[in-house]
Parts: sequence; C-alpha cells; structure tokens
Amino acid sequence: MTIVVTGATGTIGRALIAELGGAALAVVRRPEQGADLGCAYVVGDLERPESVPIEPGDRLFLNSSIWPGFVAAHRAVIDHAAARGAAQVVTVSVRGATPDGLLASGLHGQVDDHLRASGVPWSILAPVGFMQNLPGDVDEEGRIFGSYGPGPVGYIDARDVAAVAAALLTRPVGDDATYELTGPSAPTHDEIAAELAGALGRPVRYVDLPVEEGAEHFEKRGLPAPAARDLALLMAQVGDGRWATTTTTVADVVGRPPRSLREFLEQAESPTARR
Repeated sequence: MTIVVTGATGTIGRALIAELGGAALAVVRRPEQGADLGCAYVVGDLERPESVPIEPGDRLFLNSSIWPGFVAAHRAVIDHAAARGAAQVVTVSVRGATPDGLLASGLHGQVDDHLRASGVPWSILAPVGFMQNLPGDVDEEGRIFGSYGPGPVGYIDARDVAAVAAALLTRPVGDDATYELTGPSAPTHDEIAAELAGALGRPVRYVDLPVEEGAEHFEKRGLPAPAARDLALLMAQVGDGRWATTTTTVADVVGRPPRSLREFLEQAESPTARR
C-alpha cells in the first residue's frame, strides 16, 4: 500500500510528508521540486490524472492551490482513483463548503460532492483559515484590512491539518466523514492584531471595512472587481459567526490539542502558507 501525496510542495503537503516519515510517494510537477522532500516522488500533473500513480489499495491525499481548472482536474483525479481501486481519498476542503458558495467555498463544494458520489472511501478535511497567512496580511503600515466585523474565527495551524491527514491515511479506513478542523480558540481580528503586534514587535491594527469599501480596497490591491466583491462578501459571511465555534477534532484524531495562535507565532518561520 502506497500513500500518494499531491500538493506535496505546499505547506500542508510538506508537513504531511514529515508526519509520514518519508513513507509517501509525492507527486510533483518538476523533478527539482521533489529532490528535497525526503521521500520518493514522481513527476505528474493533476490536469493529467493518468500521471498520478495509483494502484489498487493505495491511498491518495488530494490537495492543491486554486486555479481555473481546479474543479475539473480534481474531479478527474477522483475518477482516476476510483477506476484504479484506491482504498481511500483524503482531500482538503474548507469549512462550510457548498457548490454554490463564494470563491474557494464553491469550488471545494463541487469537488466534495463529486468525491462523496465517487464510490471511493473518503475523508474530507474542512479547516477554517490558516494561521500561516495572518502575518502576510499585515501591510507596511501595520494594518490588516477585512470585512469580518467583530466575528471571531478559529484559525488553525496548517501543520495540524497535516497531522489529521497523516492519522487518517495510516490507520484502518473508517467510515466516510467530513472533519471540521479549527484551532483551540476563536479570536476576533482585533485580538489577532494584538497577537501579531507582540510577535512582530511593531504596532498592528485591524481595519474593518463595510463590504462595498472592502471590495474597493481589494480591487485596488489587484483583484478583479468580481473577485474583490466576492472576497469582501465572504469575509462578511465568515464574520457572522459561522467560523466562531471551535471543534475538538484535531485532539480527537491526533491525540493532542491543536496549536494556539500564540504557539504558532512563537514557532513561525515563514509568513504565508500555500495549500
């Protein structure tokens, strides 16, 4: 049985390979990407599902960043895994994903529904936002812009997502399930700014914007107008409290609590995360 890992060079993928102790087969797009992973690797591409090596009984970790062909490619790889007799597919989605959701929520929702109907045993990891992205949200003037309002968010360390994936991929395949993953607490963005200020050693403040102003701000920072508006709307939706509750899933699956924001910031080496 082989554990095939896509998205191997991202933050979650690298942490997963470390959790597996090298007992993985990474799929990378270029040979030089695989050289420093510490495990076996093959060159493949999610847009060419036949290049993802799956044998009967193998397990697949399916993950990648978002790009225009995301849904079609992920669906095709799931079909490939089903046809090849995969024992399990573990994928990374987002908490509350629905096919008609905004931005990544909608894209993940479409893939999730396809996986559930595929006939392959599945586990869907549904985290909230990643702690790794928070330091990179601070601009040169020490501001974080958003449209969350006062709503708290239970941000999670991406390495804890990887730890859950490793546990599910190495234990006997259980029932199909969606795992909602959060950190141990759900701070407001004002509280997050205060934690970041302590970690960065400079003032940081959260600037809350109404949706229309948020859309204008994100458009000025380079997003196309429709995506900028959807981002501001999504932030407002998140801020209504739907990401405020925390779960015990990490502790239940891994046997230890997830890292707190303060613990993450004390250990942080890189400002941003890629899935």
